[in-house]
Amino acid sequence: MVELSGIQTTMKTALLPARRRAPIPIAICAILATGSWTAAWAAARIRSAEHAGSLAGIEAPGGKILSAADARFLLDRTGYAPDPHETAQYVGLTRAQAVDRLLATTRETPVTPLPAWFDEPIPTPQARRAWTPEERKTAQMTRNRRYQEARAWWVMEMLHTPSPLTERMTLFWHNHFVSGQDKVPWPQTMLAQNLLLRRDALGNFGVMLHQVAKDPAMLQYLDGASNRKGHPNENFAREVMELFTLGEGHYTQKDVTEAARAYTGWGLDGQAQVVWRPGAHDNGLKTVLGKTGNFDGDQVLDLLLARPQTANLVTAKLWREFISDTPDARQAAAMADVFRASGYDIRTVLRAMFLSRAFWAQENKGTLTRSPVDFVIGTVRAFDIACGSARPLVAALNQLGQNLFEPPDVKGWRGGRSWINSSTLLVRERFVEAILRTAGEGQDGRMMRPGPGTQAAMTPATFRPDARPHPAGRGLRFDPARWLAQEHARETGVPDAATRKRIEHSVLATRAAEPIPPGDDGLDLLAALLTDPAYQLK
Repeated sequence: MVELSGIQTTMKTALLPARRRAPIPIAICAILATGSWTAAWAAARIRSAEHAGSLAGIEAPGGKILSAADARFLLDRTGYAPDPHETAQYVGLTRAQAVDRLLATTRETPVTPLPAWFDEPIPTPQARRAWTPEERKTAQMTRNRRYQEARAWWVMEMLHTPSPLTERMTLFWHNHFVSGQDKVPWPQTMLAQNLLLRRDALGNFGVMLHQVAKDPAMLQYLDGASNRKGHPNENFAREVMELFTLGEGHYTQKDVTEAARAYTGWGLDGQAQVVWRPGAHDNGLKTVLGKTGNFDGDQVLDLLLARPQTANLVTAKLWREFISDTPDARQAAAMADVFRASGYDIRTVLRAMFLSRAFWAQENKGTLTRSPVDFVIGTVRAFDIACGSARPLVAALNQLGQNLFEPPDVKGWRGGRSWINSSTLLVRERFVEAILRTAGEGQDGRMMRPGPGTQAAMTPATFRPDARPHPAGRGLRFDPARWLAQEHARETGVPDAATRKRIEHSVLATRAAEPIPPGDDGLDLLAALLTDPAYQLK
């Protein structure tokens, strides 16, 4: 087996811009994407968590003043890797002030204009039946292209949003209330669900649960539209209990069967709009979770919300999203109690989580694996990479296993360590390589970002990627000299020890997995950090 230190050196050398180094050999990529690199990533992760354990108390000192490192940590964990300008706005605030500011500045609407076709009506069943085979083929191609445009729209919103936490939570709920392209034929419907999730992303979980249950995309994805009296479809009833609220082991098959009867009557018209059909609803008595009554779907959802297991399940998922892969039972239970007592106010549970000892504990830093969105969007935002098109980013996310609007199944993306395998490692390395190779190619300006309350100055053409993969670096431009200047360093010339340490802390959430040669100049140092296994952690 090739020694990891040798691979790391070769990797760092190969990933420098083409004007300075030769292209990265495919053979080396293959080696990096196998056990050696995976082992190094795992070792970095385990070392960061080796002192993890139960902490006394749930709330950390809210009056502690945030340093630059603290601000970076807060914004990285709750959004996407921040750039120095974003970080500077939180330095000097207390933890409580910073968290309150973070939660107060979230949005309910996007800043990126929606694709022009979003308001286009869906063809009626009568119109679709009249299509010729050629028209059907054209319509399918149009739907596929528009789904790609929808992905590009969301990627651009993630890049330009003044509230990364909003996008993190919208994606979190997209992976909780799963719907996807495979069963939702019209991209207008999926984008409408995205707007619903964004609007309620930090609002009230109970309200969102009721709305999602009657959302057209959800009624299609879990077959709720075909659920009718005498022929109940149990798909939604089962998943709403297992995945959305109670979790496995807290309901019976009889509960599923009875709840399915309650959900009858919700349907869709020919243009995928929700309709209520009284004649399709089962008005008989149902017994769900030990309660008996002439329940409708909303009343059954209220029964689920009344159970403490619902707050426990959602809080545990939020813990795994923001703190660590393994929730602390005592602290998570305390947060779940706060969540339930608030009437399922999402900001309330997030505030308790972001001010908890567990969130700020040193042993939990650098232990979460970056999702593809964290990795791709975070890299572009953190290094202020000019991005003229979303196409390379959409392609990279697809290759990394997180194709937006197309989760793998009803359980969504599993997250955590599942993001790291031989294939995705290779794509991650090539993404970094492509970005570093754009250095010095004559970029003429930083990525434009709208300020709060402004609209992104972009044309609809920006959101028109095709379905073919694109090289990761196409359309991206990185100016390492400008980024290094913010850290008082240059591309050439060896930075002093203090500067090296500052740069390392700006790039990595935990210490580097491999020693970095002390003679590296600024660009070599940056390349080494971006290709270190620790860069995959946050």
